[in-house]
Order: sequence, then C-alpha cells, then structure tokens
Amino acid sequence: MYRRILIATDGSELSERAIKEGVALARHLGAELVAVYAVSNYVPPVEAIAPIYYLPTMDEYQARARQEAEHVLEAVTAAADAAGVPCETEWALNDDPYRLILDIAEQRACDLVVMASHGRRGLSGLILGSETTRVLTHSKVPVLVVR
Repeated sequence: MYRRILIATDGSELSERAIKEGVALARHLGAELVAVYAVSNYVPPVEAIAPIYYLPTMDEYQARARQEAEHVLEAVTAAADAAGVPCETEWALNDDPYRLILDIAEQRACDLVVMASHGRRGLSGLILGSETTRVLTHSKVPVLVVR
C-alpha cells in the first residue's frame, strides 16, 4: 500500500503524536520514512536595531538552525530506530513549510504524508490558514492528519 511515508514535524507535542502514528503505520506496512523539518529563513538585521541587540550572522544562524533541526528530527529517528523502521531526514531553511513538505514528498517519491493538525481559529485561521491545510489543499498524495 504505502512504501515511503513522509512525516512532517515542527517539534510540538502534537507532532509527537503524528510521529508515533507514522512510525507505527510504517512498521505495520514495512514502509520507509522520510522526516521533514522546516526552519524559517534568516532575516538580516536592520541597522537601526543592530546597536541595541546582538543579532547572529548568516553563518551563526545556519549553524543554530542545523542544531535545532537535528534536535527536532532526532525524535523521529529515535522512534523509527526503536521500531526497526528505516528513516532518513531532511531539513531546510524555508518560510513556507508546506512547500518544503510537498517538494520533498515529490522528490523522494513519498506516497503518504503524515502530519499533525494545528488548526488556527478565528480571523488568523481565515487569513493565514495552517500548514496542514495548505498541504491538504495542494498535495498530490494522501495526507494523514493526526489530532
């Protein structure tokens, strides 16, 4: 049925549930996993505030982003290892996590995306939507949303 499952995580508690479900499903089906994490792009400092605050250089930001991504993705690889499921990880600097998720799903020939529901409420939900909603709207493969 599903041979390669992409698990998208943001490091939240709700994402931990999606990781559990995705790993369990992969184990049951004998599928491989691809775990994905997006870090916001670097925003260069504005000179007016630079004297007041220390802001990292691009290299420092990328080093911290790599540490953050490795830490968050470790939850997926640890769960996959414990279940005996092969797992690869991907992360990138990207302000549109849904696009990263969809691009990697296509590049890696994933046939299912597993991710948490992070429903926004009120006006922000109407205007911004959520990454999950965007993935659901644009995905060419099935999406399992974990609540």
